[in-house]
Amino acid sequence: MRCAFRIGYWGEQFFGSQVQPDVRTVEGEVAAACRRLGLFDDPKEAGFTSAGRTDRGVHAAAQVVAFTTDLPGRAVAALPHELPKDIWCTGWAAVHDRFNPRKEALARTYRYYFGEHPGDLAAMNRAAALFVGEHDFTLFSRKSERSPIRRVLATSVAEEEGACVFQVTAESFLWNMVRCMAGALDAVGRGECGADGIADLLTGRGGRRPAAAPPHGLILTDVDYGFAFTPVRPSRKAMAALENRGRELRQKEGANRELHRFCLDVPREQAVDDELRHLP
Repeated sequence: MRCAFRIGYWGEQFFGSQVQPDVRTVEGEVAAACRRLGLFDDPKEAGFTSAGRTDRGVHAAAQVVAFTTDLPGRAVAALPHELPKDIWCTGWAAVHDRFNPRKEALARTYRYYFGEHPGDLAAMNRAAALFVGEHDFTLFSRKSERSPIRRVLATSVAEEEGACVFQVTAESFLWNMVRCMAGALDAVGRGECGADGIADLLTGRGGRRPAAAPPHGLILTDVDYGFAFTPVRPSRKAMAALENRGRELRQKEGANRELHRFCLDVPREQAVDDELRHLP
């Protein structure tokens, strides 16, 4: 039986999602968990594949992996608990024997969280709307042998709990495409270029490729196949790790604010020292 599993992970813990020799990857960890459970011996023979590649540092809430096994019941019951604490499972589905999670995806959605609010939300939305439709994204991706023509279905830029978030849905994406789009929108929000600059890049007149935004702000949030996944509760260790991660981030944020405040206070302290130095 062929099964598809929806998984999530913190990208910075891995050297990308695609299996590579001698480094920790998402596919490598999931395949290793399947082998430990006896779900298959050889990932290639089991047709082990994922919906797509995410780079090092990019996170996922809804990556999809699929494989064929003679033990589907064990896979559903045990795989979520066999995965390491920084990978979790949120759903599964029985699929047809030749199901390919990459080729059969109808659409993918990514969200990019900007580390600092770029500023002009309205201008960013106007620029983001230009991405919708079928375009040549050569100047919004790293060079590859794949066709640069991609169809973007929807975009939005919104403020959520004080953070600026760019969301984009497309049939498929190129390498670094979303991060380059986010980098260009960041420049628009800061007033460094206008929507016409985006239009020029899409028609090949822009010249230089925008710098890709940092990977740690990017999350793969959905892969649509036209069917629903049966919900699966993440393991306790994964939930505990997520909660610990949240506490850690809040602590770091507080420490960062204090360190930043101290740095801002240093010039003022230096000025006071200079004044005291000249006292009789």
